[in-house]
Amino acid sequence: MDLVTRAKNMILTPAAEWPVVASESTSVAALYQSYIMPLSAIPPVATLIGTIAFYHIGFGTALLLAIVSYILGLIGVYVVAWIAARLASTFGAADHFDSGLKLVAYGSTAAWVGGIFHIIPRLGILSLLAAIYGIYLFYTGVTPIMNVAADRVVGYLVALIIAVIVVFIVIAAIAGIIVGGGIGLTAM
Repeated sequence: MDLVTRAKNMILTPAAEWPVVASESTSVAALYQSYIMPLSAIPPVATLIGTIAFYHIGFGTALLLAIVSYILGLIGVYVVAWIAARLASTFGAADHFDSGLKLVAYGSTAAWVGGIFHIIPRLGILSLLAAIYGIYLFYTGVTPIMNVAADRVVGYLVALIIAVIVVFIVIAAIAGIIVGGGIGLTAM
């Protein structure tokens, strides 16, 4: 399935799209190349454009922030997918990294697409709302992708959200060290 159709389906009809995703077999490399890398580039590129247009930050610094944000975001997806897989066994399901990566990749769709609002910094709240909608995407995907029983989904999701927060606090700290502080991340 092409990128645009999959992203549209994930955002508009996630309950119908997750079983389709669950039935597909894809490699880590293919999922990164065809979905994660293009979509996760939206927030850093939008932030780059918005930073240059609205703030007095040099192009070099803004570009460095975008590159660092993008690369650390890609690493963050991998780490969170690993955690998602490990958590599954705690909640009565099997530990499968590929399933964890599917959940994280497709569950992050709304946050990545919503990252376009970073082009105009004052619209950043809309990006936050898209990320909140992403929680619903994850919620609808946990059972079909991770095979976590319906009565354990909320606990799994809360544990995963806590892990995501910790991972991205660490990533923000690393980015701050690399870039020298400043603007903040839009990695995931």
